[in-house]
Amino acid sequence: MCSDQSRSSVREGLDKTTYGAFVDLDPSKERITLRSLIDNSIVESFGGEGRTCITARVYPKMAIDKEAHLYAFNYGSESVKLSKLGAWSLKSAQFVSMENGKIPIIGREYDVEDSNIV
Repeated sequence: MCSDQSRSSVREGLDKTTYGAFVDLDPSKERITLRSLIDNSIVESFGGEGRTCITARVYPKMAIDKEAHLYAFNYGSESVKLSKLGAWSLKSAQFVSMENGKIPIIGREYDVEDSNIV
């Protein structure tokens, strides 16, 4: 599995390293899975049901929002059949502020001193 940043930005002077990781599986007996999560500047890819992970920082200049693209490609010596491909939009993160020394968590409030909060 690899993550190729070579076309991730037109900006000069950025690290555009291609990262690679091995997924320990027998492709004749099990399917290869790939799940990629993309934020504004982070691409995180999980291969082989999460057995390997590559996280990369990217700095897009033009490929923002609907102009962004993700490519699945195969540089291997054997052919690979893509049997399923899906894409979803992630919701924005929700931040909560601490008021009166209490932290709201899933509809409940906890004291900041509560040692059970990790």
